[in-house]
Amino acid sequence: MAILHADLDSFYASVEQRDDPRLRGRPVLVGGGVVLAASYEAKARGVRTPMGLAQARALCPDAIVVPPRMHAYSEASKRVFEIFRDTTPLVEGISIDEAFLDVSGLRRIRGGPEEIAATLRADVRARTGLPITVGVARTKFLAKVASGVGKPDGLLVVPADGELDFLHPLPVERLWGVGPVTAAKLHARQIHTVGHVARIGEAALVAMLGAGAGRHLHALAHNHDPRRVRVGVRRGSVGSQSALGRGPHAFAEVDAVLAALVDRVARRMRAAGRPGRTVMLRLRFGDYTRATRSRSLLKATMSTRAILETARVLLSAARPLITERGITLVGVAVGNLDGGGAVQPELPFDDPHDEGLDSALDAIRDRFGAGSVTRADRLGRDLHAAAPILPD
Repeated sequence: MAILHADLDSFYASVEQRDDPRLRGRPVLVGGGVVLAASYEAKARGVRTPMGLAQARALCPDAIVVPPRMHAYSEASKRVFEIFRDTTPLVEGISIDEAFLDVSGLRRIRGGPEEIAATLRADVRARTGLPITVGVARTKFLAKVASGVGKPDGLLVVPADGELDFLHPLPVERLWGVGPVTAAKLHARQIHTVGHVARIGEAALVAMLGAGAGRHLHALAHNHDPRRVRVGVRRGSVGSQSALGRGPHAFAEVDAVLAALVDRVARRMRAAGRPGRTVMLRLRFGDYTRATRSRSLLKATMSTRAILETARVLLSAARPLITERGITLVGVAVGNLDGGGAVQPELPFDDPHDEGLDSALDAIRDRFGAGSVTRADRLGRDLHAAAPILPD
């Protein structure tokens, strides 16, 4: 098997530098209250996402801040994915700026994996003007690790007979699923590299991290990843979030942002014909800690009112934490999605007014734009621009 992981470099910032020659070679930050993307010139100064803009400016005083242009990023992503599909029909999109490509059966018509990857990089540069890094390996996991190590604007091939030699010296943070909390647990036990993880028995990892995480990391440390590139897989949830910026925020303001996010999410669900049962609330506090709360409904729904009522219950339960820690980001998502678009009615039947209102608002926004109708408490307040996404 030969798998490519293609990942555009600092995507938003690269699009800005492509479209404005004055930004090339200079530290660029895309965002408002928080940094959505940073060019590699800014990353070299310690800027990371989603860092607050004030902190980013302190690290990089000469940074140029530009507002996000989501339409431009969406158009660039579509052009890049056209190139992916010109390369091979087996493309699995991960996000708007990265994908897995299976090129196993193309040797006779397009050459070996390294040659295909080099051609892909050249095509993306020539047809879109954007830099892209490609990792090549036998497994999806190792291909993604290779692209991460090969950044920026690189090509890294992991030979089949050198997989563990490449993987084991890397820090544990390169393993999928190892975030700050898991990394801290491993470091506390003097486990710093993937090789250290590989030398620990599965039972010891399970005792240390739990059954799921322990078995997962044990498999990855030995490059055991049987997953194939899957085409046409639909996402498991639909969500949206908005950065609020630092500083005090009245609870009514947070509630208004939540309602606007639910409007956005429910509209996407109806457009895709995908009702869902689990409503999830995501919060980031002023001390950069995070919390996720969820509640499952008795039946799947695409109703704005039903989703909003559940989200507000979750938000009210989290109010003491918001008051104590402050809040810098709120997000909402709906999971456990159905694929057929049909919603099973139950007694007593739902108020048909809800469905008619949702349909009418969707029609107005489709014709005149997403901002043509808004809630009264959002008048004069712009919601954080929606990030471009893969189809729902």
